[in-house]
Amino acid sequence: MRLVHAADVHLDSPLRGLSRLEDPALADRLRLATRRALENLVELTVRSGADALLLAGDIYDGDWQDYGTGRFFVEQMRRLHDEGIPVFLVRGNHDAQSEITRALSLPPNVTVFDADNAGTAHVEEIGLAVHGQSYATRDVYANLARSYPDAISGLVNVGVLHTAVGGAEGHAVYAPCTVEDLTRTGYDYFALGHVHTHQVLGEGVAAFSGNLQGRMPRESGPKGALVVEIEPGRRPVTRFEPCDDIRWASLTIDVSSCRTLDDVLEDVDERLRATRADAGERPVAARLVLVGRSAVAGALTDEERLRNELHGAAAALAVAFEKIRVRVESPHAPSTVDADLVAAIRAAGADLAADGDRLAAFAEPLDREFGRLLRNAELLNLRDTAVLAELAERAGTGLLARLTGDVEI
Repeated sequence: MRLVHAADVHLDSPLRGLSRLEDPALADRLRLATRRALENLVELTVRSGADALLLAGDIYDGDWQDYGTGRFFVEQMRRLHDEGIPVFLVRGNHDAQSEITRALSLPPNVTVFDADNAGTAHVEEIGLAVHGQSYATRDVYANLARSYPDAISGLVNVGVLHTAVGGAEGHAVYAPCTVEDLTRTGYDYFALGHVHTHQVLGEGVAAFSGNLQGRMPRESGPKGALVVEIEPGRRPVTRFEPCDDIRWASLTIDVSSCRTLDDVLEDVDERLRATRADAGERPVAARLVLVGRSAVAGALTDEERLRNELHGAAAALAVAFEKIRVRVESPHAPSTVDADLVAAIRAAGADLAADGDRLAAFAEPLDREFGRLLRNAELLNLRDTAVLAELAERAGTGLLARLTGDVEI
């Protein structure tokens, strides 16, 4: 049996960093990237001859700005209906029943699991049983996996769940569970959502597909879905397939060995070419950070020249920079700021950015006061832990910039 597993589509999510891109055409394309990624997923499902599509939550990023978001999803599901491919989905924290106020009728090939209890849907003609449970509200802290029914004998059994397995570092701990909670069901495979990076758990019995389209520099690298091959008596075999329309890249380059600006540009060009090759024909939006202790530090303070040199090199490879940071120190003029203090600030910023619960607690008063206004204006989503993590990271780097003279261009 062949299944396609995807999650965290975040359809029409307001993407971050567009105002910093110097390529207006790329910024415009990024605004539609989540839609193109969903189209790519549907195309993958049809092309691979899948028996079913599993969607493990967060199809939407929150309540729709208008019905266009829901209508687009319905159109894509209708294409799968026309191909005779069933779809099974659960709601996650971003598209929980309490979060989505608008609704459109889905085609009959789509099964949305209820939020009250874990349910089971059957596809008798292929011998498939799919088990799942949606979120009723955004903040689900119960272990839903423990209430999933045992596998049905004689059928291929798969579970669909939006969850933080083992705490899921860097993500809010929603529907927490353990790998043992998943494997005790006896399912052939568990399709998981919520974690935005591809991970395989329990020797392949469960996996996170990761999100379908990177939405910011923190979500860099290939994003897509899993094609899952299930054969009775064997472990499932998963194959990752990129579906992203635009590739985010985060490039940190140590220029300690560089003696001239040309050396720096050569190193940057080499990394950009490798990034370009990995992305294929996709446009690339990149964040560049230059680090190290080098005699070239002085040359890098000519911000205007450096900016033009770097943007020229990137444009030649169809790459656009979202941000460029220079954190290069001169070997002859060590920072007057205590190194232990700098290290402590960096560690504190990294720890805070990775602690979704603390970030959510800090943001909660602001969210109550201004959250809906900010979301409606597409300025800021104070409920998105990835956004809060980026803000925490920026706060830490901003403080270091004031202390050490780091440059951002």
